[in-house]
Amino acid sequence: MDDKLIIFDTTLRDGEQAPGIALSPDDKVAIATQLAKLKVDVIEAGFAASSPGDFESVSRIAAEIHGPVIASLARTHPDDIDRAADALKRADRKRIHVFTSTSPIHMEQMLRMSPSEVLASAKEGVARAKRYVDDVEFSPQDATRSDPDFIVEICNAAVEAGATTINIPDTVGYAMPDDFVELLTKVFTDVRGGNDDIIISTHCHNDLGMAVANSLSAIAAGARQIEGAINGIGERAGNTSTEEVIMAITTRPDHFDVEIGADTTEIFETSRLVSSLTGYPIQYNKAVVGRNAFAHESGIHQHGVLRNRETYEIMDPLAVGQKSVIVLGKHSGRAAFADALAKLGISLSDDEFTRSFGRFKELADRKGEITEEGLRAIVAVETGTDTGDWTLTSIHVSGGSNETPVASIALERNGESLTSTAEGDGMVNATFVALQDAYAIPATLADYRVSPLTSGADAMANVNVIIMVGSSTYAGQGVSTDVVEGSARAMISALNKAAFAIATEGDDS
Repeated sequence: MDDKLIIFDTTLRDGEQAPGIALSPDDKVAIATQLAKLKVDVIEAGFAASSPGDFESVSRIAAEIHGPVIASLARTHPDDIDRAADALKRADRKRIHVFTSTSPIHMEQMLRMSPSEVLASAKEGVARAKRYVDDVEFSPQDATRSDPDFIVEICNAAVEAGATTINIPDTVGYAMPDDFVELLTKVFTDVRGGNDDIIISTHCHNDLGMAVANSLSAIAAGARQIEGAINGIGERAGNTSTEEVIMAITTRPDHFDVEIGADTTEIFETSRLVSSLTGYPIQYNKAVVGRNAFAHESGIHQHGVLRNRETYEIMDPLAVGQKSVIVLGKHSGRAAFADALAKLGISLSDDEFTRSFGRFKELADRKGEITEEGLRAIVAVETGTDTGDWTLTSIHVSGGSNETPVASIALERNGESLTSTAEGDGMVNATFVALQDAYAIPATLADYRVSPLTSGADAMANVNVIIMVGSSTYAGQGVSTDVVEGSARAMISALNKAAFAIATEGDDS
């Protein structure tokens, strides 16, 4: 297979036009350097005539980046084209991308020009660009809302004037795949014809969420260049996502009979760099590069992936610079829990596993996701619990700034139950007093520490306490998303040890 699909990346031009993004020349060079590592075929470095900063960016990228073709956008205005040519003069390979609007609303309301005037300007603009470079691209802006016959007429005029790439933009994301294929087929047949030197291209926006679908559908109609931006950034709802196109072609070679030269292992790093420098976060469920793109929480999915990655992953995450992640949450099953423990080097008895898994599910139902630190804490607490000890079944605390705090606790052991209610100076103190009464042990709280295991309003807390009973000390640990409950669990752990020691000493005496 030698049918090449050209990947044209416009992150630095159309992508930067997204509201709030203002990349410096240094930022643009950094992104261009990474795009070259990704091995895209064309980098549209900017719109050289739009500002001094853009001119500098295009000039530096043209001089410093080697490998991809470096392109600059230009209107059909002579000054735009001259400025683009000047900015590109140090590039190894260069392209001037000339555009004008062709839809009735654009010609009437924006250009204030007749179709014949627009046609003439397109011819002149492309011819002027051709004086500077051999590689000229022409785009009829808002093509999908234009008269198809006029699109064919103006594109033929551009080819006659020297254009080598004809790009059909869905500028406002208006097209549906069937409509877009019909338009591309017409352009391919009536403009390219038998001229193998002319490349038909797409440039789709995502206003209706169709950018990638429209772009990929056009391949069957003869398109051999797709324009997109990393992470799909761009005006309004953004552009075609470069990385999604690359992985669709790579993953489904049976469907797309074309080849690309991109290095997919650089995708994730490119995505992170663009996100960092633009300030645009990547949505968690974004295809290919999102945080959850290769993350699994459902117990059924986790079980399948642990047996064979391909059960639920159509792409190898390593191929895009990502990794597969088993997220421990409320939907996780015993297989994922056991796998996580094994990766941490933790081995449990059947009883310890059952207790730890039960506590994990209880906390995950509140917290959502349990981190490695949380998992270690759960195991540490549950493996230190003897099956003959009292365990907490419920706790309720009340009281505010004008009320004395009251704690009510309920404990269970081998079918027995125990309840106690007490007041205290604060909610934690009231809990401690209620537990002292329940155990009938005169203990003193010698040390009390709370360590957050995760961040956020629903953070898990690890509570460590040391109690004194007479001259002896006993330590306890508890984990919960609620500090008071975690404190109660830590105190119960310590009081269980004290009760066991007292009972043992009584048997020996």
